[in-house]
Amino acid sequence: DRSTLFSIEKLISDRIIDYIDFPISTGKEGNVFLAITPDEQSVALKIYRISTATFKHMSEYILGDPRFQSLHKSKRDIVYAWTSKEFKNLELLQKNQIPAPIPIKKINNVLVMQFIGEQRQPAPLLKDVKLREPEKVFDQILSYMNTMFIKSKLIHSDLSAFNILYHNDIPILIDLGQAVLKDHPQAVSFLYRDIRTIRKYFNRYKID
Repeated sequence: DRSTLFSIEKLISDRIIDYIDFPISTGKEGNVFLAITPDEQSVALKIYRISTATFKHMSEYILGDPRFQSLHKSKRDIVYAWTSKEFKNLELLQKNQIPAPIPIKKINNVLVMQFIGEQRQPAPLLKDVKLREPEKVFDQILSYMNTMFIKSKLIHSDLSAFNILYHNDIPILIDLGQAVLKDHPQAVSFLYRDIRTIRKYFNRYKID
């Protein structure tokens, strides 16, 4: 829509990006593109759709978050809050050295963050990788979850092999928009769900 185009134009005029190259992925709430900076570096540009986003799903994770207590409930407000939420969550992970894309800039429903990959080739999702040392990767992910919970006071809330990149033998967490703080009313159930989902995935490697 027009406001999204304005946000992209703002990123270009502020010299955060120079141009958008090609789409990387399409999700339920938004699309991720490869963008190029004025100094020819690759970054990831995530655009959350306002017209077709699943607002009921988003609201479940936002309305219990104390950082967004004054949120109005229009579609646009919810999507903007979701974008801000992902940016803040990525900042928390960066602060505590948990592998995830480094947030760079956000404007309304557009988020710019570190590109994970080689040259202009995005890193694969964990679900598309045949792991040589699955037990090591399993332990790494559990360590991330533990550090997130203790130091960042954060729970991913949708952790799966679809939301983890695998780059240079390191699992990297992505899609942090739905991550909630420990004091969210459903935090514990989200944490248990994450644990079950990750354990179920690694069962294929006979890890318990």
